[in-house]
Amino acid sequence: MDEIALIVAAKKGELRAFNQLVLQYQGMAYNLAYRVLGDSDAAADVTQDSFVKAFKSLRQYRGGSFKAWVLRIVTNTCYDYLRAKQRRPSSSLDDLAEDPDRAEELTHHGEGPEEYVMRRELSVTIQTGIALLPADQRIALVLSDVEGMSYQEIAEVTESELGTVKSRLSRARAKLRDYLQARPELLPARYRLNDSRMGS
Repeated sequence: MDEIALIVAAKKGELRAFNQLVLQYQGMAYNLAYRVLGDSDAAADVTQDSFVKAFKSLRQYRGGSFKAWVLRIVTNTCYDYLRAKQRRPSSSLDDLAEDPDRAEELTHHGEGPEEYVMRRELSVTIQTGIALLPADQRIALVLSDVEGMSYQEIAEVTESELGTVKSRLSRARAKLRDYLQARPELLPARYRLNDSRMGS
């Protein structure tokens, strides 16, 4: 069954068809939520909540990119989570680091231990930097640089103007670059600027 047929069947209440759609998009949805929230448990909850909301509001889907429609729900659910967390703040910098339980899933099994450790360190540092960005910039950055979406797709997902997306993305990349350059000791050696460049 192709995607359109699955959507039509799911709109009629066929749970099996909707579950097929979930299987198709749950990895992307979780990855978006995880990169935005920096917490695996929260990302799993947001992903689950998002698909429940998607199922309940499926009749409101009027065509176009189903991926963009699903990721818009995930994005809005992330915003809801972040707003709720601001009302009851609790976290240390450790909470911003990548979940070690997820690291194995990201491992390329052809790499040696040293390469794995270096990539792991870089991943944690980048995730911490992403977590410090304002939510709108964080979401734009993740959709573009992690999910590989175009400006137009991001505009659709975030219901923003194209210029707004470009501006958010530019600011997010600049802030993340500044964050990384201000902490060369956190970067694996191969990713550091050399001393001569740092001094110039």
